[in-house]
Amino acid sequence: MIDKNVNLLVVSAHAADFVWRSGGTIAKYIMHGANVSLVILSYGARGESNDLWNVEGQTLDNVKTIRRSEIEKAAECLGVSNFEIWDYEDYHMMINRDRMDQMVKKIREVRPHHIVTHGPKDAFNPDHEMVSKFVFDASVLSTSNGVRFDGYPTAKQARIFGFEPHQSEISDFKPEVIIDITESYERKAAAMNCFKAQQHLIDYYGAKASLRGNHARRVSGEKQYKYAEAFSRFFPYVGGEFV
Repeated sequence: MIDKNVNLLVVSAHAADFVWRSGGTIAKYIMHGANVSLVILSYGARGESNDLWNVEGQTLDNVKTIRRSEIEKAAECLGVSNFEIWDYEDYHMMINRDRMDQMVKKIREVRPHHIVTHGPKDAFNPDHEMVSKFVFDASVLSTSNGVRFDGYPTAKQARIFGFEPHQSEISDFKPEVIIDITESYERKAAAMNCFKAQQHLIDYYGAKASLRGNHARRVSGEKQYKYAEAFSRFFPYVGGEFV
């Protein structure tokens, strides 16, 4: 059972990453009353909007406008009301001290129990690997009393989970956590269909959700699991019993 007092922070490198990789999980947490905050670091205008650049006379500002509209529609489908777009340049995304401080402050503001972001290895997408390290480093800094910002008290170390990368096998990805999203899959499907700039990924991630649903059934024995999403863990599970 998802606790309605849980704070979940999702950090997405580009416009649609959060939907392809964790849209069902986000929607499920929201459906159960959890507090979900979403940060989208870039529009993916340079590296993940290829179809839009095929239009004659296309401009960067127009691409961003289209992508923002897609983000807003997808967020509404998932039930996300608390999201920010930080408008970093993508391909290649760069992280400096100011941006690190920005993320540390965000983590301290949200005080998440769980952070969901990109895993440490993602073939063919250096932005995703950069963001993985960025979020991890910021999460650690957020716990340090010596890293001081007025109005942003030190946070407790959050559990961090990594998205399944697009090229799973090439990225040496093995599921460490599988979340059943059967009850929220229709919301994910609607959100995916908002991203016409990456039309080719809609069927791909629909098939991926079905594949992970098969794994969820096999591993758990729960026959009602139809769709699922897979994640890696940045830290081992710690507790007083097996769960």
